[in-house]
Amino acid sequence: MIKRLLWGDVPASKQEQKLIFKIDCFILSYCCLMYFTNYLDRSNVNNAYISGMKQELHLQGNDFNLINTMFTCGYIIGMIPNNLMLQLVPPRIWFLLMQIVWGVLTFCSSVVQNVQQLYAIRFLQGISEASTFVGTHYILRAWYKSGELGKRSGIFTCSGLAGTLFSGVLQAAVYQHLGGVAGRSGWRWLFVVDGVITLPIAVYGFLVFPDVPATTKAFYLTKEERILSFARLEPDHDVIRHPLSWNLAKRVLTRWRWYGCSLLFAISGETESFGSNNLMGQWISAIGGYSVEQADYYPSGVTAFGIVSTLVCATWTDYTRARWPVLVYMSICCTTAAICILVWSSPTGLKFFAYYIAGAAYSGQATTFAWANQICADDDQERAIVLASMK
Repeated sequence: MIKRLLWGDVPASKQEQKLIFKIDCFILSYCCLMYFTNYLDRSNVNNAYISGMKQELHLQGNDFNLINTMFTCGYIIGMIPNNLMLQLVPPRIWFLLMQIVWGVLTFCSSVVQNVQQLYAIRFLQGISEASTFVGTHYILRAWYKSGELGKRSGIFTCSGLAGTLFSGVLQAAVYQHLGGVAGRSGWRWLFVVDGVITLPIAVYGFLVFPDVPATTKAFYLTKEERILSFARLEPDHDVIRHPLSWNLAKRVLTRWRWYGCSLLFAISGETESFGSNNLMGQWISAIGGYSVEQADYYPSGVTAFGIVSTLVCATWTDYTRARWPVLVYMSICCTTAAICILVWSSPTGLKFFAYYIAGAAYSGQATTFAWANQICADDDQERAIVLASMK
């Protein structure tokens, strides 16, 4: 019971247990590291904004909102094409290319001279970073059973949140120790350091990522383990595989899955703006009385609460197979937070509490995507489209 609670379904044999251990070590480790850098390179602009970028680039009015909007536009455009490319190009190749692209763009952010250049970089970065979240959820379903998926999805989601948390801590350290070195501002060094972290992880993925069970040639899997990795999922679902054609659009548009799952995460994901747009950091900077380092450090509590909530909820869903209670929990936390923040006369301590519990919004990611993976398990291509459309 304890083993199932902590790690999902108990393997049927020692051989299967060994296989799961291997794919956890290599697939999950790379996906988590990749998503860590994905969020690190995504959220760094929020920390840079409150650490001197606003003044140096003379940002005014809606400039910062437009920076985030350009990233979001690129992300939306890139989601479905990126997931479809995983049907045509080996995942370890496609993930490598996309990670190199956004790593190079992160370096480019360190030398921008005006906001227009940052608009272009963030748009292209959004397209390339769109490959990671939905692509990984698509790949995880190819390797894990339904009863194993929730916890792994939760761990994967937490790795991205750890990137956000680490970005704030890293920016504070960079601002303090590298600001002014070689004539560069501290916020510019943040982009350089993030780029240095990103590129080696891309190479690691190229070396160890095993693609999917049907095509894997991973050096660490024996022939028997490769066969088992494919065969053990057959009782779980009968996957329909089609060549890419216009029939895919018909299948997606005439079923309820695309509409229902997309709407579910559109509502769930909207609440993540508490953390993803660093609203707490901007609020701390606006009210004054806090140092730059404090404005970078304190919002990390939002992410920390999100990590704890995600892991607890993912464990619960794998054990009970009930996913909807997570969304109820998330809604209660976010509604409470919104009320506390909207009441302007609320004491500062209560607003800190409100921002922190709003981190529960992140717990919906792993749950809703594991749910969609399970719902669409019988059609690989539809699953790729549905997962991409949700994010």
